[in-house]
Amino acid sequence: MKVHWPCVCFVVPSRLLEKLADQASGSDRQELLDSLELSARLRGERATHPTQRASHAGDMHRSVYSALHRGNLPGTLERSEGEQPVADHAVNEAYASAGTTLDFYERVLHRRSIDGHGMPIDSSVHYEKKFNNAFWNGREMVYGDGDGKLFLGFTSAIDVVAHELTHGVTQYAVPGGGLRYDGQSGALNESISDVLGSVVKQWKLGQSVEQADWLIGTGILGSGVGHALRSLRAPGDEEATWSGDDQPKDMSGYQENGDVHTNSGIPNHAFYLAAMAIGGESWKKAAPIWYRALALLTADATFADAAEATSHAAGVLYGQGSHEQKAVMSAWKRVKVVSPAPHREALAVKDV
Repeated sequence: MKVHWPCVCFVVPSRLLEKLADQASGSDRQELLDSLELSARLRGERATHPTQRASHAGDMHRSVYSALHRGNLPGTLERSEGEQPVADHAVNEAYASAGTTLDFYERVLHRRSIDGHGMPIDSSVHYEKKFNNAFWNGREMVYGDGDGKLFLGFTSAIDVVAHELTHGVTQYAVPGGGLRYDGQSGALNESISDVLGSVVKQWKLGQSVEQADWLIGTGILGSGVGHALRSLRAPGDEEATWSGDDQPKDMSGYQENGDVHTNSGIPNHAFYLAAMAIGGESWKKAAPIWYRALALLTADATFADAAEATSHAAGVLYGQGSHEQKAVMSAWKRVKVVSPAPHREALAVKDV
C-alpha cells in the first residue's frame, strides 16, 4: 500500500489572505503577503513525517513550546503535562484547548490521542512575526499570533485547535497515511477537521444541534474582516462569515481544481444536514458516524466515497434502514453528491 506523507494543513484559506492583501496597503499589506508567501512555501515542502514519541501512561501528555517569533520548531519548552499555568496566555490557551480536544476524542470517540495509542501532543505558539494562520505540520500544532488587527490570534478558539488536531487524526485513521491534500480528497480532509472541530466546540459548550452556531473560527477575525472562517449551516453566506466567501453548499457550485477550503463546504453541509435530521447532540450519533467512516476511506477518496462510507457506518452503528442511516443518505442527496434513486420518492427529512 502506498503511504502518503502528511499534509501541512492550514485553517485560514489562502483566498481570504489574498483578498485582505489586495485591500491593504503599507505594512499591513506586506504582513499579509509575508503570511501568504510563508504558507505557500510550507505547503510546497514535504510535510514533516510523524516521529512518534513513546506513549505515556494516563489520559494525555501535552507539551507547549514558544517559537519566539522565529521559524524554528518546536522552540523553547514553556509548559508540560501537569504543570501550572504560566504567564504566557497563548501557551495556556494552547495547552487547555488541546486538552479539551483530547478529552473529547477519548471520552466520546474512545480514541487515545490522535494516533489512537496515546501519542504525546506538541504545540508551538508565537510562530514567526504576526503570522496570520495556524497549521498542523504532520507531527505538531503550530500557531501564529496574527497581526492584532485582521487576525487576533488562534489559540483561544477551541474549534480552530480541534480542527488542526483532527488533521492529525485523519492522518492516522485513514489507511495509507491520511487523505491526499488536493481535489476532493483534500476538501474531505478539510471538511472532517471542520466537522469535528465544530462538534468539539458544541461538546465543550453543551449545545444541541439547534443551539450551535455551526461556525468555524469565531473570535479570531478582526471586526473589519468578518465573523468566522466558514459556516457548516450556510456555506458561502458572506453575512455569516466574510465578504468573498466562495464555499458552495452543493455540487452545483463545485469548483473544478478549486481550493480545498472552498469545496469543503459541500461535505460540511452534508454533515450539518445529517446532524440536524438526527437531532439532539451532534457528538452522540452524527460525529461517531463520520469518525467510524474514516477507516473506510482511502487516500484518494471522493465525496461519493465519503457518502458511501458514512452511510455504511450509520448502518453498522444504528442498523440498516435506521433513521440515522436514512438521515445520512438524504444529506448526501441534498448536497447533490448522490443522485436520488429513480422512481423513488425522496427521503423525508425535516426542513433545516
